[in-house]
Amino acid sequence: MPADPRQRRTARHAQPPAPSAPAAPRKAPITPERITDAALEVVATEGYDALTIRRVSAVLGTGPSSLYAHIVNKDDLDDLLIGRLFTGIDLPEPDPASWREQVLGVYAQIRDQYLEYPGVARAALATVPTNLETLRVGEGILAILLAGGIAPRTAAWARDAMTLYVSAYTLERSLVERRRQHDEHDWVLSREELVTRLGALPADRFPHTREHAAELTSGTGHDRFDFALALMLDNLA
Repeated sequence: MPADPRQRRTARHAQPPAPSAPAAPRKAPITPERITDAALEVVATEGYDALTIRRVSAVLGTGPSSLYAHIVNKDDLDDLLIGRLFTGIDLPEPDPASWREQVLGVYAQIRDQYLEYPGVARAALATVPTNLETLRVGEGILAILLAGGIAPRTAAWARDAMTLYVSAYTLERSLVERRRQHDEHDWVLSREELVTRLGALPADRFPHTREHAAELTSGTGHDRFDFALALMLDNLA
């Protein structure tokens, strides 16, 4: 401390040194998990059509090259997406006495996961699964069918057909819902309007359609989904 009182006073009244600027926080590293999180965010908020490598990299605040250090291409990203959704699928212990109900239950879970992310079922179409979670669910479904006494090849083909149906069903639901939200959605008819139009068709050309318009447009919620899968399962045995 200075000996001169005036110097000590000056020292007491001196402005404190300006604090140094805080170090900029380090960015979280890019990982397959963060890439999948960002991809699901894009699908949930903008729909599957908006999903591109460039769009995902923008959400992560980086460039596409950073993603290519972890994924091969868009197909690889699709595999990650479906794998992540399938982590939420609960598989029951195969029970020969209730195998039909178990299969329906698993596919209902997959249906609900797909519907939560509009159009994401497209990621599962024409894709050979390599993600371990996707393979886990496939293994579980196969185990249930085999426990029900279904022959291996029949079980394999049935699993493929039902999986394809779930993807197609949820994709169609997502497309219709997206069109309903569009400004120009007049072509999306209510059931009452559709029954009226079918009932007004020429009787000489569409007699059965006119007579059974109510049946052709019947079903609410997932009635037709349950019907289609039950139809497949009931014919396996």
